[in-house]
Amino acid sequence: MTGENADEGTTDDGARERAAPGIADALKELGDTGRATWAAGREAATAFRILFTADVSLARSAFGRTLALTALAIVFGASAWLLLMAALIAWLSINLGWAWWFSLLLTGGASLVIAALAGWLGMRYFEHTRFKATRRQLARLGIGELADMMPSAGSGKSAEQGAEEVAEKTNGGAKKKGLGVDVTPP
Repeated sequence: MTGENADEGTTDDGARERAAPGIADALKELGDTGRATWAAGREAATAFRILFTADVSLARSAFGRTLALTALAIVFGASAWLLLMAALIAWLSINLGWAWWFSLLLTGGASLVIAALAGWLGMRYFEHTRFKATRRQLARLGIGELADMMPSAGSGKSAEQGAEEVAEKTNGGAKKKGLGVDVTPP
């Protein structure tokens, strides 16, 4: 080092030398890192709470719609449908000359088809009560029965891609837990 460079605290190549940090600086950095980690954890918890609340809202809405469709099916099945079928049975028997038993059988079969269709439409909404998004995110954190099937939180895959891969691997069938109980797919 030359006399000029010694006064400025630089080396011959022009880089400034950095003094080793003291314990106070290290503790300050550790505290800053801890606060940043705490803030990130708080943000993640807030995001998860929002996701869970949205999932509960979707499930509640789907359950309400299911009840409404079921009630609608019962009301129409019990009142208007009976009157329409009675009128149809009378018309088939009197105007077309069909036997009463055949008219009753035909209208009864039509009633069963309509009731099955209404029940199927009502059951479709139960799919929204499975908390799929929440379960996928919990599985990424290693929590729950899906944890071994889903990508970890540090992977680049989305939880939805992981769920699709699980569906492909199981060919749409249910995966079994240790005791042979079906695991609801994500």
